[in-house]
Amino acid sequence: MGKTIVFVILAVLILLFVIQNTQVVETRFLVWTISMSRSLLLLGTFIIGVIAGWLVRRPRHKG
Repeated sequence: MGKTIVFVILAVLILLFVIQNTQVVETRFLVWTISMSRSLLLLGTFIIGVIAGWLVRRPRHKG
């Protein structure tokens, strides 16, 4: 129950942060340059972080 409440509060705070950052920014990665909304960039970065955290905490099989 406690984890759910913390998750919901964190999700709301992230959503508010993303909504307030809607300016278009130019992002460079290696040789690519992309212009996109800062909110999409932040949301994508958050999703990548969640996936990375899930992969690190995933139980490993003993072989």
